[in-house]
Amino acid sequence: MIELKREGDVFVLRMDAGENRFHPDFLAAAGEALTEVERAEGPKALVTTGAGKFYSNGLDLEWLGANREQFVPYLESVNALYARLLELPAPTVAAINGHAFAGGAMLSLAHDFAVMRDDRGYFCLPEVDLGMSFTPGMSALIQSRLTAPVAHEAMISGRRYTAEQAREAGIVQRVAAEADVLPAAVELAASLAGKDGATVKAIRTGLYKPAIAALRGPALPE
Repeated sequence: MIELKREGDVFVLRMDAGENRFHPDFLAAAGEALTEVERAEGPKALVTTGAGKFYSNGLDLEWLGANREQFVPYLESVNALYARLLELPAPTVAAINGHAFAGGAMLSLAHDFAVMRDDRGYFCLPEVDLGMSFTPGMSALIQSRLTAPVAHEAMISGRRYTAEQAREAGIVQRVAAEADVLPAAVELAASLAGKDGATVKAIRTGLYKPAIAALRGPALPE
């Protein structure tokens, strides 16, 4: 489900659970992996990637449908995952190997940088087409990482962005062929691993203080 390996100074967190939807067990495993990265000493950086044609499709709607009483705690746990990435004392890079939809798209936005596969897969925030709104924290995350026009278009239209369109919109920083996505992400992460982790965290948490506060706050509007 979640595999964490260290390659030199770079931790690679591989998600391999089909569509990589955020089942509670998936969230718990991801949290344990982030704890391991946090506790590691010396130069370090983190890359996350999926498997096959999915990076992540986000919320586990099937599980939510069967556990409606857990709706709010579940959303809080998803928001907490995003907040932990923003607070991680290490540079982070998303290697988007395939579809990044909804919560999975937001997961990629919680990273410092992203490399996206150029021939298959979309970045998409389809909540408007699913009849769903965004939590205050999710909305704050998106708006903090994208320009206002891009955030507006992505959230209101549910547009599916190809890799090149995502790069042009500033959603991702690089595109690469399928076989090169992960190596490119690892190379980028390795070039940043020597940055002092505490300083990276301090800068990032300063940049995204309102978004982190919203992600740590109530999952639903009061």
